[in-house]
Amino acid sequence: MENMTARKVPKAEVRAAIAAERRELAEVFDGLQPGQWNEPSLCAGWRVREVAAHMSMGFRLSLPATFGELARARGNLHRMTDRVARRDAAAHSTAELVAFVRDNAHHRWTPPVGGVTAALGHDVVHGLDITVAVGLDRRVPEDRLRILLDEIRPSGLKFFGADLDGVRLCAEDLDWSYGSGSPVYGAGQDLLLLAFGRRLPAGRLRGEQSGRFTRAGAEV
Repeated sequence: MENMTARKVPKAEVRAAIAAERRELAEVFDGLQPGQWNEPSLCAGWRVREVAAHMSMGFRLSLPATFGELARARGNLHRMTDRVARRDAAAHSTAELVAFVRDNAHHRWTPPVGGVTAALGHDVVHGLDITVAVGLDRRVPEDRLRILLDEIRPSGLKFFGADLDGVRLCAEDLDWSYGSGSPVYGAGQDLLLLAFGRRLPAGRLRGEQSGRFTRAGAEV
C-alpha cells in the first residue's frame, strides 16, 4: 500500500536535507577508528571505505569519465560501481574520503533515475550501510526519513531487489507503515534499509517474518 497522502516536498527543501546529511555524515566518518574503515558494511563485499568512496563517485567523475567506466564494464552498472569503489577506496586516504563528502555538501549530482529525492536516498542509505554495520547509534532526522519513506514505490523496490511481498512494514518510532500482510516492526530508518534491499544485523526487527530480512550482508 502506497502512502497517498504524502506531502509534496519542494526540491529546495530536499537539497537542504542532502547538504545537511552530507555534512553530518562527514563528521561521523571523521570519528571512525582506523580499524572501522576496514569493517564490512551492509553492502555485500564492500568495507566501510568502499562505501565511502562510492558515495563521492558522482562528485569526482565527470559525465564522460562515468560513461568511459561504464563502457569498460560492458554496460554493467553494478560492475562499474564496484570496480570504481574498490579502486578509489585504495587510492585515497580516509581523510580524503571524508573531505569528498564534506566539501561536496551542495553538489547537485543526482542518480540516473529518481532525481533529487534519489540523491537524498543515496546518501542516507549508504550512511546507514556504514553506521549500522559498525554499530554506531546515529539517528537520521525524522524529516529526511519521511521524505524517503513516503516515496517508497513498487518500482523502487524492484530496482533494489527488495522483496516485501506478504509483509507490512510498521515503524515503531514514526506514524508510518507500508504494504500488507504479516507485520514487521522496527525503527523507521531500519525499515527504509529493507526497502533498499538491505539485510540487517540480528535484533533490529520484530515480527514473524523478520528473519527474512536478517543476515550479515546486502546487495549494493
